[in-house]
Amino acid sequence: MLVEGAILDADGPRAAYVRLREGRVVETGARGTDSSHGRERRISGIVIPSPVNGHTHLGDAMSTREPPPGPLARLVQPPHGYKFRLLATTPPSEKIRAMRAALARMQRAGVAVTIDFREEGRDGVRLLRSAARASGVRTVILGRPLARPIDRDELAEVLRVADGIGLSSARDETVETRRAVARACRTRRKPFALHASEAAREDPTAYLEPRPDLLVHLTEATRDDLAAVERAGVPVAVCPRSNALFGRQPDLRAMERLGVTLFLGTDNAMFHSPSIWRELEFAYVGSRLRHRPVSALYLAGAALVEPWKWLGVPGAARVAPGTEVRPLVLRLPSDDPAYQVVTRTTEHLILRFGTRRAPPQGGA
Repeated sequence: MLVEGAILDADGPRAAYVRLREGRVVETGARGTDSSHGRERRISGIVIPSPVNGHTHLGDAMSTREPPPGPLARLVQPPHGYKFRLLATTPPSEKIRAMRAALARMQRAGVAVTIDFREEGRDGVRLLRSAARASGVRTVILGRPLARPIDRDELAEVLRVADGIGLSSARDETVETRRAVARACRTRRKPFALHASEAAREDPTAYLEPRPDLLVHLTEATRDDLAAVERAGVPVAVCPRSNALFGRQPDLRAMERLGVTLFLGTDNAMFHSPSIWRELEFAYVGSRLRHRPVSALYLAGAALVEPWKWLGVPGAARVAPGTEVRPLVLRLPSDDPAYQVVTRTTEHLILRFGTRRAPPQGGA
């Protein structure tokens, strides 16, 4: 099959053709220079790397009702928030079914990987592993130990079954906890991630000490805070739809201008569907509504490029022969690829190539 139109990947947007065989790239070139292959199927569209959902909490997918009103802390703060009460009273089989359904939704939308913050200690990690076993979406699980102060044996056990650790904010965790977790993660060469400046501004000297491998949210961060994050070289995962429920938004314009490495995530499955395409469109339109516009190209990179580098699979961020992960073909006009991908992609525009397999494992 020959796709004539454009490529949008780590090398930027460009007019191009892509020849695919069984969903794999076998040839690319400048648009209009391809050689015809007789009966070869030809379509118009945009070819992109498969997206990564940069931040999810799939464990709370079992909640199907509108969340109760109130501040963010009342809903999601451990250990007594609404979410944690639901987790405590929901049978494991129901949690697995809900997480499996959320992963299936992401797979239908072409998502290749999700980076999930999984609560409930070792058992929580195992539940998500069970839900993801037959999924075509690779699930990078950042577990969370239960004991405070940190129990080293429990932390070691969580790290044995998880891909890393994802903690609540620096406001919720002591510096001793953060240091113990960071040391353990470094020893095992697994990522340490942390929520930061979500409900209220936190001093970056707190959430950057010890240095995490990934920060999430930063909706209340100042420009100076963001500059400190960029200097530290720490990527940031933002979740604009989830933040909007509580009247907050990350300053995407400042992040882009400062050169912050950005991921895009859909956050709690109890709040929104895990649709990376809805997240992209909301982030773009929301920045315009706030009169702080962000470029479509920056947002596209947050879903299609930057997370692959963090995952240690940088080749997956390019559309080229030999790429480890199958690309997506979108039936969209190709004259402005970044804008089209960010604002107009829906699941029915994705050309299917049969069953997808989870992409290769890589370390952060």
